[in-house]
Amino acid sequence: MSGQSDSGNSGGGGSRTHRDTAQVDMPMAPPQRTGPVGARGSTPVPPKPALTGPVPLPADGRSDASPMVRTVERHLDEILGAVPQPDPIELAVLDAQGLLCAEDVVSSRALPAFDQAALEGYAARAEDVATASVRRPVELAVVGESVAGVDVPAAIGPGLALKVSAGAMLPAGADVVVPAVWTDRGAARVAVQAGPPAGSYVRRTGDDVAPGDPAVQVGTPIGPAQISLLAAVGRERVLVRPRPRVVVLSAGTELVDVSATPAPGQVVDVNSYALAAAARDAGADAYRSGILPADPRRLAEVLESQLLRSDLVLISGTVASGGFDVVQEALAQLGEMRFRQVAMHPGPAQGFGQLGRDDIPVICVPGEPVAALVSFEVFVRPAIRLMLGKRQLFRRTVQAISGQQLLSPLGYRQYLHGTVMRHPDGGYVVEPVGEATDALLARMARANCLIVIDEDVTEVAAGGLVTVMPLLLGG
Repeated sequence: MSGQSDSGNSGGGGSRTHRDTAQVDMPMAPPQRTGPVGARGSTPVPPKPALTGPVPLPADGRSDASPMVRTVERHLDEILGAVPQPDPIELAVLDAQGLLCAEDVVSSRALPAFDQAALEGYAARAEDVATASVRRPVELAVVGESVAGVDVPAAIGPGLALKVSAGAMLPAGADVVVPAVWTDRGAARVAVQAGPPAGSYVRRTGDDVAPGDPAVQVGTPIGPAQISLLAAVGRERVLVRPRPRVVVLSAGTELVDVSATPAPGQVVDVNSYALAAAARDAGADAYRSGILPADPRRLAEVLESQLLRSDLVLISGTVASGGFDVVQEALAQLGEMRFRQVAMHPGPAQGFGQLGRDDIPVICVPGEPVAALVSFEVFVRPAIRLMLGKRQLFRRTVQAISGQQLLSPLGYRQYLHGTVMRHPDGGYVVEPVGEATDALLARMARANCLIVIDEDVTEVAAGGLVTVMPLLLGG
């Protein structure tokens, strides 16, 4: 089997039939390509430079060719099938902002609670002002004024009007509000210069919500508008899906805290900061617990205590070859942890288990910071969103034109940091940030997307289509 894609598969996943973590939901017409994409009979592609990423998989290049290597989907399915959805909790409405409603809130009130003016003007009878015009205004006697929060005369009769402010109660008999700008704004008598039809600029009792109507339904994200409606129907508290509690830990004898000056051979623990920030951006209540201790007894105590306070534990730095074995041993004493190779790059070494008396999910990702954040996007972020009750677990993706040739190791799904921009002629153009094998924080910080290349694609020519996952904050 050739490692080069054919023209129908150059986009890094457009023809896949299995569930992908980067599904295209904004298709666009393929642009004019500027170079070959490996189609049979096309112009020969220049020799590819050597790859320094993962070793291509054996046999026919499939990611399941080796029993020790599993697909991204299979590892993700195991995680999503195990993470719990925390029981709903009741919160004050302001504290519920950003969460999903977990109950059907039914209004016991009518909104508005009384007939009211929609704007400043004069409450009147529509039949009295029907013939009004600028040349032949209709004059009405003004019998008083109604402002918000103050009672009004019981009724008005023919030839009468009541001056009203926006939100003020309307008297019985009034079926229209004439805007003040359509009058001479008279105090004792008012000249009406245009007559709106009956019902204009009037909010009738229950027009918005009637008693028994649903106000906010299960699964609705609670934002400012929902909080406004909940307050209007008299709800001070509401049942919601809580934010999952995610504890973030880093493992490695070489790690020092950010406040320390690293000695030769030591590195600053950036993962606990980066992963905690990523978890918060995904919607979790994240707690950065920092570096795990090297002492086995103290290590076990820390892990046990974190399992008691969390819905999910995220640990970086426990799965690399020749890694921090004492952590793996401590985890194994708390339950079954499975460390596997996943057909992805960067970060093929992944771990997952359910530990402690409550079977708390524990996700282990590589210690290399770029691989750790890529692993978070692929595995941890969907798990957090599932725990939040979200329907859309994965980031939305777009198809983009690659600005340059992209290479990928056969049998591995490649995730490259890149910058995606709108093309002046429509669609998107993407450029990788640095080389595929680079793991540099400064370059990652300049990226605004991940470029996703499927396992059976080793090359995308400049001008070819690729799947791009924009890394929008809170998206």
